[in-house]
Amino acid sequence: MSYFERHVFFCLNQRPNGEACCADHAAKAGFDHCKARVAAAGRNGPGAVRVNKAGCLDRCSGGPVAVVYPEGTWYTFVDNADIDEIVDRHLLGGEVVQRLVLPDDVGR
Repeated sequence: MSYFERHVFFCLNQRPNGEACCADHAAKAGFDHCKARVAAAGRNGPGAVRVNKAGCLDRCSGGPVAVVYPEGTWYTFVDNADIDEIVDRHLLGGEVVQRLVLPDDVGR
């Protein structure tokens, strides 16, 4: 068993040169909402779920993005309803939310 059942990383990178970046798409608000929802469910911490900030994950054109391990599932999201679905179905329930999966060909 790993230290965390699931580990989710939210790209919060801000690019000062005007290039596409997750910070321009409310990534921090999505991170904050996810962290609060996991904590409210009592599923944060060792043996459960860890929600982390990350720098650039190099998938900028699909932003905002988050990736869930150990599955390695990449998500894009629009609002708190999308985050709620990721939390409820994937982070807590173990089911990938297919409609929010970032296509493999989306990069920087």
